Amino acid sequence: MDGERRNVIARFPIIWYFVFAIAGAWLVWLPWNLSRNDWGVLPYSIEGDTTPFMAVSTFVGPTLSALIVSAAIGGGREVVRFLKRFLIWRVGWGWWAIALLGLPVFATIGALLTPGVAASFAPLADPGGVLLGSVVFFFWPALVIGGPLGEEPGWRGFAQPRMSDRLGPLAGTLVLGVVWGVWHSTIWTSGDWTEPTWQNMVAHTVWLAIVSVFYAWVYHRTGGSILIAIVIHAAMDAFPNAILFPMFPALGTMTEWGVLTAYIANLIGYGLLAILVIAFTRGRLGLPRGQAAPA
Repeated sequence: MDGERRNVIARFPIIWYFVFAIAGAWLVWLPWNLSRNDWGVLPYSIEGDTTPFMAVSTFVGPTLSALIVSAAIGGGREVVRFLKRFLIWRVGWGWWAIALLGLPVFATIGALLTPGVAASFAPLADPGGVLLGSVVFFFWPALVIGGPLGEEPGWRGFAQPRMSDRLGPLAGTLVLGVVWGVWHSTIWTSGDWTEPTWQNMVAHTVWLAIVSVFYAWVYHRTGGSILIAIVIHAAMDAFPNAILFPMFPALGTMTEWGVLTAYIANLIGYGLLAILVIAFTRGRLGLPRGQAAPA
């Protein structure tokens, strides 16, 4: 990267980061989007599902973009400083427990408070097997393909501290959450995702913005641990798919408003969690006033 381009990126790092993250994801998905499997613009088809595109786009989008912009800001030294935050794991067992259980607990609360969901309860035929399956799901596919390992180094590790410092912890987090939602725009027409109604797209983006409050709080309180953010994301993806959906089949149905019932549950459960975090931290999300976010 030549000096002039590096200077342009370094002057507006967060803007360029978002541009690269979204453009990188679209670049990966474009062969699928243009094929007969999706838009049908070009006369070819792709065998198999979209798993490879989903997995690669998480790394090429958020994480590769973070490495590129970090290099533009401070060269190899800045990249090494960024990568070292993968190694922050001594944060106390309490934070590990919060990272693993926080979102599953409030996802369950949201499900139980959503009309019609509790009535669909179906006892698990093999609870032990389901629990084992959820552990397996946590590591594969949730951890790698679902996004945590590829997304969180970028969203939380790179963008979160800069957004917190630039706009304030709460506003910066909510804006980041909206961008996170927009980044998912590549997969809505893939056929391997939720029904692509505009209501679903809006609901999905809103609950991602809301749940980002929890991510930011834990990130700030653990000294900028990328590893903990990855664990939160993996738990968020694994628990509903492995446990909640089998126990409450209504979560997988569409409402009359064109929104997946699970998204309504997430809005309720994660909304309650966000309110508690905002109230408990007085809107600072774990970042002391006057202190820069850990980066």
